[in-house]
Amino acid sequence: MKKTLLMAGALLALTAGIASAQGGINLSWNDCGTFGALQKNFACNTNNGANNMYASAIAPVQMDQLNGMAGVLEVQTNQAALSNWWLFGGCRPATALSAAFNFVSGPSANCLDPWNGQAAGGVSYTAGSSGPNRARIRTVCAIPGSTGITNTDEYYFFTVTYTNAKSTGNGSCAGCTDGACIVLGSIQLTQPSGVGDYTVSNPITRNYIQWQAGAAGVGGGPNGSGCPGATATQNRTWGSVKSLYR
Repeated sequence: MKKTLLMAGALLALTAGIASAQGGINLSWNDCGTFGALQKNFACNTNNGANNMYASAIAPVQMDQLNGMAGVLEVQTNQAALSNWWLFGGCRPATALSAAFNFVSGPSANCLDPWNGQAAGGVSYTAGSSGPNRARIRTVCAIPGSTGITNTDEYYFFTVTYTNAKSTGNGSCAGCTDGACIVLGSIQLTQPSGVGDYTVSNPITRNYIQWQAGAAGVGGGPNGSGCPGATATQNRTWGSVKSLYR
């Protein structure tokens, strides 16, 4: 009887620990979470400048040996198919899209830098990933060794930037004015083998942002007006994701 009670108590404690693990993700323009913006409008009248989206998260549990991250973003426009402006590596150069993982200098102190400027990684862009008007952006990074993060602080995990190259003038790519919604599907936080990885997908405030006039016509969904839900992505191991960038 005593043994049964002890086992029941241990199970209850474990269940309570799982239930209390919250965490979540945010996506915003210009800064993290509520400090950033939902909406980004651009007149498409210059080829200079860039647009920065910040993916941030609160870990579901304290992680003492964080060593990397893999993130997934889904893009959907209000056209039947992706316009040339959204074809990075096509009409627009592949270098017009990039990812960064260094937050030592900000953009602000509103969220914390988990990587201490030590992360290295990359980004991939797949047009037509789950429909002719959709694309998938994957990011991945890692640090030498590991570091600790709390389950109460919000951290910057990655930035994806696309420039305004070829938006106007000779040689420009049509489609800059298309409305679009970008949804942060998930952030996978990794630790050394056997310690435990965690994938965070529930929004803290919102996990989506809009491009051009509220992304009118993209189509509604569970993530808010003008933003469809991201298509479920295939679960992949940390090793298989990292292999994309070797």
